[in-house]
Amino acid sequence: MTSTATAPRHMHRDIEDDEDLATTTQIFVSKLRASAARFAEAAGADQAIVREAVPPARHRRSRCRVVLLYGNGQECDVTFLGPVSSSTSAKEITMSQFDTAIRLWLGAGQERSRRWLVPDEEAAGGVAVDVTAWLDR
Repeated sequence: MTSTATAPRHMHRDIEDDEDLATTTQIFVSKLRASAARFAEAAGADQAIVREAVPPARHRRSRCRVVLLYGNGQECDVTFLGPVSSSTSAKEITMSQFDTAIRLWLGAGQERSRRWLVPDEEAAGGVAVDVTAWLDR
């Protein structure tokens, strides 16, 4: 007796879900990269470079690493953390609000506080700005 393998019934749906996720990821990354000029303006910098943009997922928070370049040659490398996609907290921000929250933090003077600075091994200086905690100040 031989058996034949059959494709799972929901294979087509899974492929569409993967395509939707890839599109959402591309939009998230391109939106943050396109915000670089607005980040620079908010921070009073000459230029901003978005070095990293990672969308949220069930197992990780959204991230954005921005390097601000000032006219006097000074650089400021800041990593921002946003919400996890599966969070149900009413105080979490949406993916589309992440770039706005970054601009607000930059424009408000870039205050460093233990309330919203969190340890992050991948960030410059070993800390990142938790923008959801900053918004809740």
